[in-house]
Amino acid sequence: MNTYREAIGNKLNNLLEKTYDAEKGFKKAAEKTNNAFLKGYFDRKTKERYNFGQELKTEIKAYGQEIETGDSMTAKAHRTWIDIKTLFATDNEEAILEEAIRGEKAAVKEYTEVLNETTLPPSTAHVLGKQKKAIEIGITNIKTLEDLA
Repeated sequence: MNTYREAIGNKLNNLLEKTYDAEKGFKKAAEKTNNAFLKGYFDRKTKERYNFGQELKTEIKAYGQEIETGDSMTAKAHRTWIDIKTLFATDNEEAILEEAIRGEKAAVKEYTEVLNETTLPPSTAHVLGKQKKAIEIGITNIKTLEDLA
């Protein structure tokens, strides 16, 4: 049993689960907004997270680990919270953007923890670093959209 490979596989599977959660969250956000620009933005973020998932799956397989699928309870609660908040909010787009920022900040934290606490092979570190940077850019973009909303 190779515990290093298992540890990396577990961390990557955790990120994969959160990536699926974000993909579903962005899809739900796109469904909740009537603003065509925001809908397009959230659709692009949905596709981005799908691609992140594919990259993470490749890395997990490279470690000879099983790909776990599922939907975390945290994500289900997050998406339910989006439903409740947008139902009662007077400004739905602003509420959705605020929640997207919160989710993206949590994702950056997750990526940072994995990158900092684990000695990763260069290919995995590159994939995670690239994805983290894209999420950070996304936060800046969402904040800009929030200012415009």
